[in-house]
Amino acid sequence: MSQLPITEHQFQFCELLADALQHAKKLGASDAAVDISESKGLSVSVRQLELETVEQTQDRSMGVTVYAGQRRGSASTSDFSLKALRQTVEAAWHIARYTAEDPAAGLPQEDQLASDYPDLQLHYPWDISAEQAVRLAVRAEQAALELSPQITNSEGAGLDTNEGHFVMGNSRGFLGGYAFSRHSMSVSPIAGKGNAMHRDYWHASKRRYSDLPTPESIGRYAAERTLARLSARKIPTGKYPVLFEAPLAVGLLGALVQATSGGALYRQSSFLLDSLGKRVLAPHIQVSERPHLRAALGSAPFDAEGVRTSDREIVIDGVLQSYFLSSYSARKLGMQTTGSAGGSHNLFLRSSQAEQKDDLNAMLKKMGTGLFVTELIGQGVNYLTGDYSRGAFGYWVENGVIQHAVEEITIAGNLKEMFQQVVAVGSDELTRGSKTSGSILIESMSVAGA
Repeated sequence: MSQLPITEHQFQFCELLADALQHAKKLGASDAAVDISESKGLSVSVRQLELETVEQTQDRSMGVTVYAGQRRGSASTSDFSLKALRQTVEAAWHIARYTAEDPAAGLPQEDQLASDYPDLQLHYPWDISAEQAVRLAVRAEQAALELSPQITNSEGAGLDTNEGHFVMGNSRGFLGGYAFSRHSMSVSPIAGKGNAMHRDYWHASKRRYSDLPTPESIGRYAAERTLARLSARKIPTGKYPVLFEAPLAVGLLGALVQATSGGALYRQSSFLLDSLGKRVLAPHIQVSERPHLRAALGSAPFDAEGVRTSDREIVIDGVLQSYFLSSYSARKLGMQTTGSAGGSHNLFLRSSQAEQKDDLNAMLKKMGTGLFVTELIGQGVNYLTGDYSRGAFGYWVENGVIQHAVEEITIAGNLKEMFQQVVAVGSDELTRGSKTSGSILIESMSVAGA
C-alpha cells in the first residue's frame, strides 16, 4: 500500500475488496479485479456578483470485473453492503459466462503490477465552506468587472473543489490506493455592446489550493483577454504561419497521444499507424512522460489496471519511441503494456532549440507575420487521415507585433504535416491536466477568412 496513512474508510475498502475477490473465486472465476472509490466535492458559481448555484456532491462506487478464462464481465454498484457486493460480483460473473471469448482479455501479468510505490502527495483537502467559496468567486468576477468600463457583462465565475480516495486490487496479488484532490477557479467576462460583444475566459486548476493564483489575478487576466478581442476584424484567405497559444498547443500534444494510443492503433483508425521508430515530429522536438512528480495533476504511481508507471521518453529528436498501451491493447498489438490504462501521465513537449528567453513575445517575433491563435471552435479532427479543420479566433501579427484581433476564420491542415512543420516551441509553458507545452509555431496552414 501507499505510504499515506490508512484511514478507517480505506481499511473498510480493503475488507470489501477482499470479500469481493473471494466471492468471485467461489463462483468459479479464473481472475477478478475490484476498485472501490469515494469522493466529495463543492461547486459554486456566481454571476454579476450574485450567487447562482451551490452544489455539494458525495459519490461512492464499487466496480467489479471477473474473468471466466478469456470471457469478461463487469458490474458496478454504489451500495457497499455485503449483500449488494455479492450481487454485483454475481452479476459480473453472469455476464462473463455468456460473452464471447476474447484472446486479448485478462489481467496484467504479475511482474507488471506495482508492488511498492512512493507517496506522490496528491491529496490536499480544502476545508472551505460554501460561503467562503462564494466570496472567492465574487472576488474573481469583481476584479474582471472593475478592470474597465468596457467589461459590460459576465458569464460568471466559479470555484470547484474535489477530493476523494480509492482502493483497487486483483486476484494476482495487487492491492493499492491513495487519496487525491483537485481545486479550480474560472472567470468568463464579456466586453462591448450589441453586435460587438466578445467573451473570453481564464481558469486555473491545481492539486493544492494554495497553488492557485489569487482570484483577482484570474479575474483581471480573463478581462484583459476579453478586452483584446474588441479590435476583431476579418483577414484575407491564404496560407500563413500559425502560432498556437500554449493552452491550445497542449491540445496538439493530446492529438499525438490519441493517434498513438492502443485503441486507435489496433482498430487501425490512426494516421500514425506503424509509426514506432519513425519521425513523427520535427527533429528538434522531445516528448517525455514523468508520472511520479509530486502534487502534479497527471501523477500516478500505477495505471487503472495496477500496472506500475515509470518515466518514459515518448519522442526523441522527433522519432516516436513508445505508444500508449493498456494490457488489453498491448495484447491486441502483440506488444507489452506501457502502464497507460486510463491515459497519459504528466507529458511534456519541448524543443531542444528552445531557450529560456523564448517567451510569447519572442515567439511572435519568430513568426514575424502570421496568425496567433488563442481559441479553437468545433471538433474538426479526423484521426484516421490526420485532416485538421477548426474554427478559430486569434490575432493578426506583422513584424512580430500584434495588430488586431481576428474573427470568423477557419484554420486547416493535416496533423501529420503539422507535426513535421513545428518551427519552434516557446518557454511560456502551461499545464492543462496531464499535459504541458509552450506555444507552438507551425510553418504554414491554410486560413479561410474574408
